[in-house]
Amino acid sequence: MALLGWLVANHVLSVALAVLTAGFSAAVIGERRPTGSAYAWLLVILFVPYVGIPLYLVFGGRKFRRRARAKSPLPVAATGEAAGVTPETTAQTVTWLDDGVLAFEAFLREIRSASRSVRIVTFIVGDDPTGRALLEALTLRAKAGVEVELLIDDFLRIHAPRRLLRELMAAGGRVRRFMPLFHAPFRGRGNLRNHRKIAIFDGERAIVGGMNLATEYMGPGPSAERWRDLGCLVTGDVVRPLGAIFDADWEFATGARLPPAARPPAPGDLPVRVVPSGPDSPSDAIYDALLTAIFRAESRFWVATPYFVPDEPLMRALTVAARRGVDVRLVVPARSNHLLADLVAGPSLRELVAAGVTVHRHTSMLHAKAILVDSTLAVVGSANFDMRSFFLDYEVALFFQGEREIARLAAWFDETLAATLPGPPAAGWARTRVESVARLLAPLL
Repeated sequence: MALLGWLVANHVLSVALAVLTAGFSAAVIGERRPTGSAYAWLLVILFVPYVGIPLYLVFGGRKFRRRARAKSPLPVAATGEAAGVTPETTAQTVTWLDDGVLAFEAFLREIRSASRSVRIVTFIVGDDPTGRALLEALTLRAKAGVEVELLIDDFLRIHAPRRLLRELMAAGGRVRRFMPLFHAPFRGRGNLRNHRKIAIFDGERAIVGGMNLATEYMGPGPSAERWRDLGCLVTGDVVRPLGAIFDADWEFATGARLPPAARPPAPGDLPVRVVPSGPDSPSDAIYDALLTAIFRAESRFWVATPYFVPDEPLMRALTVAARRGVDVRLVVPARSNHLLADLVAGPSLRELVAAGVTVHRHTSMLHAKAILVDSTLAVVGSANFDMRSFFLDYEVALFFQGEREIARLAAWFDETLAATLPGPPAAGWARTRVESVARLLAPLL
């Protein structure tokens, strides 16, 4: 009887495991994900299911379809050419924050002048002079009766100054963490991080870009160690969809809806679209828009990004664009703060150079995320040119179509290119072998 019971138990376990393996394999195939990532998950689920299935439950999913339907929808189109993109809106003013001192001064000024609300979502708040100064300013506004909401992604929340966060909450501000790393099963995905950087003041002014609230990105004075980054302070109707994105993120993290802004922002005459992307979006809108822009580019397609980890369709699109005469340029840091990302990028950069793409390596850490297409489109936001930003993280970008903004970004590129080295990093025998191994991890970056 003991043997029979053992056989029955093992048979049931085997059937259950087969059903789970088939189900999760079907889930991987059904998701729109890069081919390398899909193969990696299929292999680990099929051949090591005891490891692969638990890992997939924690890290594998890309979209929160059920939970996304339960929260306020993003202000985007669901179908058609503009799927995942907000209807074209306008800005009254656009102030380019291409310097860490300017960005810091803009944040402090906007926080101190806010009379009704300050709502910020960010990836990092540093326990450094910059992070502490901004939190102290937020605390003073909360004490003055201003509504303050701060949403920090939980992945690097450990870097935030805990004492000052407690003081902000004691003053009446609300601080929440996005997607706790440790959570109940089926309640989140540890690999889906909120990488958006949006700050909204009184529902009328907003700062968007790649800068976190830390000394590496901004500060009260110049610093040779500061990274080169980029952001925009915008006013006008464009603030409305940015506010809706923040509200949806806040509701997702807290389960509570925020009241609308006291006054609707005024319209302007500068055309701009807000493009959010992430697990709560019906599509991969930033990826789709950029892939379309590459194919439509006629004279130039310039990219500045700290991490360059494209998938095969993007590589093919850039190659074809260069071969048909488009001026394709990639600006990356000579050495970023992530060695693995640099090793993965190397072979792709050299392959593109062979196809006619021009590669520039910035002499300092370049953290800006910017794209310039012909004389028709300027893009700035939080998304890196890598598979993590395009397919996993919560991101947001502004797509400008006005001549002044395009000329302003072109000038920023000219300034940036002046401090670069030509070509991709040299690759000897040892680096080539290391890069080959690193590329196997590309789907995980």
